[in-house]
Amino acid sequence: MSEEPFAARAKLIEKQKYFQSIHKHTYLKGPMDKVTSVAIPLALAGASLFLIGRGIYNMSYGIGKKE
Repeated sequence: MSEEPFAARAKLIEKQKYFQSIHKHTYLKGPMDKVTSVAIPLALAGASLFLIGRGIYNMSYGIGKKE
């Protein structure tokens, strides 16, 4: 009794050809990789800079102090 080959073998070979033919960085090759590798870190950095700036502003003008 022999096993039949892995069902996704043709799909795997197709994806290997696709990824080996692209001349980009390896972390930007997939269709959704730009979102996870670029957009999300930029959004987190922007939000953190905004919150730090707001905190500095509030501290310098004494806004939100507890008496």
